[in-house]
Amino acid sequence: MAKVDVRRIKKLNSAEISGGPIVYWMSREQRVFDNWGLLHARELAGDKVPLIVVFCLVPSFLGATLRHYDFMLNGMQQVEKDLRKLGYDFVLLSGQPDETLPAFVSNIRAGAVVTDFDPLRIKQQWQENVGQKIDIPLLEVDGHNIVPARFVTDKREYGARTIRPKIQRLLPEFLEEFPELASAEVKGEGFPVVDWKQVRSSIKVDETVGPVDLIPGESAAHAALDEFVTYGLGAYAEKRNDPNAEATSRLSAYYHFGQLAPQRAALEVAARPTGESVDSYLEELIIRRELSDNFCLHTPNYDSLDAAPEWAQKTLSEHSADRRAYLYSYEDFEQARTHSALWNAAQSQMVHSGFMHGYMRMYWAKKILEWSASAEEALSITIALNDRFELDGRDPNGYVGALWSIGGVHDRGWKKRSVFGSIRYMNERGCRRKFDVDAYVRKWG
Repeated sequence: MAKVDVRRIKKLNSAEISGGPIVYWMSREQRVFDNWGLLHARELAGDKVPLIVVFCLVPSFLGATLRHYDFMLNGMQQVEKDLRKLGYDFVLLSGQPDETLPAFVSNIRAGAVVTDFDPLRIKQQWQENVGQKIDIPLLEVDGHNIVPARFVTDKREYGARTIRPKIQRLLPEFLEEFPELASAEVKGEGFPVVDWKQVRSSIKVDETVGPVDLIPGESAAHAALDEFVTYGLGAYAEKRNDPNAEATSRLSAYYHFGQLAPQRAALEVAARPTGESVDSYLEELIIRRELSDNFCLHTPNYDSLDAAPEWAQKTLSEHSADRRAYLYSYEDFEQARTHSALWNAAQSQMVHSGFMHGYMRMYWAKKILEWSASAEEALSITIALNDRFELDGRDPNGYVGALWSIGGVHDRGWKKRSVFGSIRYMNERGCRRKFDVDAYVRKWG
């Protein structure tokens, strides 16, 4: 059995492994295949003890709505089905992981727990609490970043130009094909099949933001990747900033919920003939995405303006009293009640589809800065709207994207202007130079 690279693994407590079942606490990586954490748990179980996969369903998570829970639960239902085909038990626990998981681990006399790397505060806190409450090893495996976030650098990087050479130097070692997940050699504990109908009826979440038409699950994620690589990748470099062209991958929700490994996408894209589109997509998929994980890992207040660079905080403070041509409330923004048909169309796209084109998301956030009473309020509104409506909300990419737009993170100072100070500015004229704004507004306005 192929071994998982030890540089992906971090031991989160000092306990020693015992002879009981191995628990894989599935969290960020919600898939059966191409999953380094699950592969390492299988490696530890070997042919001696059972491997049990556990997912902790939190009834309320950072404002997630029915849109997010529906997408996740449908994906988890496929996870259970695929695991049971391979002979593995799947257990769904309900409640805070740091309360429910230690009790479960104790009841089955587990030998070790393996879980997924995640840089978000709440996930780090859960892991710390679980590690303190159990008397067996808690092992974290980075199955999200191609070059593991804890290994590539031990500090917050200034930007893409500083992390890029570090990732590129290590990429040949880590961009490897996944080994196959072997079926279970030891019979599990016989946990009952999950009653998914009952699970859905038990969650109490905001149902006013409903499901969208993106098909969830690992199989659908691979199908979407195949479609993009076959039909969309060729035009990516030329048309990716045109929201009318449908030239982006639309894979962000699958990455966020762990239904598709970014490493699988990188392998598929890198296998294509080299060219500008291949290079451009790999830059976004690897360098920019892993830069966001780096930022959140080393910046616990990643959703606060205090995390912005000093020059950005200074320039925003200097222009905090500047007159705003328009002032809107959270409700105005949420309901797309601004004077701008283009901004309203972008908001409408997000509300109705769970997705907003990346270029539009930058413009959208910068206008919130321009039309809010303060930069602090603008950041709060941007994150709240993004997390409420985007399928890929509550993600390092989202937090860093908001801070890039409003707080200059991973950017530099530009020409000074009212409200923005030296923060990079965007306007509708710039959009019109890049794409047919009127067509976009007709579609989404």
